[in-house]
Amino acid sequence: MSDTQKMIDAGREVLRIESAALAGFADTLGDSFAEAVQVLLATKGRIVISGMGKSGHVGRKMAATFASTGAPAQYVHPGEASHGDLGMVTPHDSLIVLSNSGETPELNDIIAHSRRFTIPLIGVAKRADSTLLKQSDVAILLPDAPEACPNGLAPTTSTTLTLALGDALAVALMKQRDFTPENFRVFHPGGKLGARLVKVGDLMHSGDEMPLVARDTPMSETLLTITQKGFGTAGVIEDGRLVGVITDGDLRRNMDGLLARSAGDVMSANPKTIEAGELAEAALARMSGRVTTLFVTQDSAPVGIVHVHDLLRAGVV
Repeated sequence: MSDTQKMIDAGREVLRIESAALAGFADTLGDSFAEAVQVLLATKGRIVISGMGKSGHVGRKMAATFASTGAPAQYVHPGEASHGDLGMVTPHDSLIVLSNSGETPELNDIIAHSRRFTIPLIGVAKRADSTLLKQSDVAILLPDAPEACPNGLAPTTSTTLTLALGDALAVALMKQRDFTPENFRVFHPGGKLGARLVKVGDLMHSGDEMPLVARDTPMSETLLTITQKGFGTAGVIEDGRLVGVITDGDLRRNMDGLLARSAGDVMSANPKTIEAGELAEAALARMSGRVTTLFVTQDSAPVGIVHVHDLLRAGVV
């Protein structure tokens, strides 16, 4: 067997071991999980997560996931907690403490602090008879699954299980709070996630920026409006409603005697439109073919216009 194949086989073995452990964990997840979600729902302060070593790294990720999905959270290092950072954990908070063995000595002070001030404690460990789970208000038992490490020593399967548990708690909490994409955007204003959740109303041009003409406007004036506003199009309105648009294609199709016509003679009726509350991604999807602009309407009245360049600048594309 080649070295390349040996490496691939080793990687596949790890994934199989960890995926089997996750499947088993899903099957055994029970009432303690629901109790933990209830504790987190009732938390008026922050969700504080603590753990040592690899559990600490997982705890940091869990805190970031909770915070980004609308549940204020922070990670507190147990060593630092013993030297003053216990003051970060208040009776309004709840605690999630992570330890594979449940006997990590550095956690003793933060566990004692939770008991002294009646701070709800959710313990996560592999041993049901461990100090951590015995002291916890809610004890979540990790399955006794083998580590993927060939020596059975390096935290691999156990950290994957704990990480997945954090995701499961965060998602269950989101569903209980009916956390919407709009809520999500509040905590993700930057990058591709923020761009995907931008609303059309955040990007549109409105008021005097809109290229609008009446149905009976002569084409000589309409062409000036198209040129001055810079969108390459004009919206045709009647009784305050958008009844058509004039694009480059409409101009080419009506070149013969164009200046003798009115906007209503040249326009294309029933144009594609979008509402201000829709996602910018929806606007991009509607700009199929040669469409580069969309009028934004409310009850058929134009309230704005959005150009594909606006979507590009926002990072939607």
